[in-house]
Amino acid sequence: MVIRHLRADELNALLELYRDLHRADEPLPAQHVVAAAWQAILSNPSCRTFGAFVADTLVSSCALTVIPNLTRACRPYGLIENVVTHADHRRNGYAKALLGEALREAWAEGCYKVMLLTGRKDEAVSRFYESAGFDRHAKQAFVARPAR
Repeated sequence: MVIRHLRADELNALLELYRDLHRADEPLPAQHVVAAAWQAILSNPSCRTFGAFVADTLVSSCALTVIPNLTRACRPYGLIENVVTHADHRRNGYAKALLGEALREAWAEGCYKVMLLTGRKDEAVSRFYESAGFDRHAKQAFVARPAR
């Protein structure tokens, strides 16, 4: 397994992997809109998209955003999103290794905390994130979404 930041030419592999993240997700907009969003992510030094590769195949990914902050002695904080492993490659330690790499990078950037949200309610997912260093009891999350 190789873990590294994703490159511009790996968008299609990432989008394919994301099909395992949200099976009933909204359809993607036009290709030029998707490409512009990917370019915005890649060009923003606060955004990092990690990938785990096995034999040159992207099998797992997560995104880390490091957010500037005026509290905690101006130390930034991190947010991890879109943690996904291809269904055929789960339970091999890829996501845990990715999260470890994302945390190492966040700590190297001086983050005082890293947050991760999941919509999954099953206990096994909570135990997995705890085993990767996250505390499900440390904070209470609230999510707002626009009205439809």
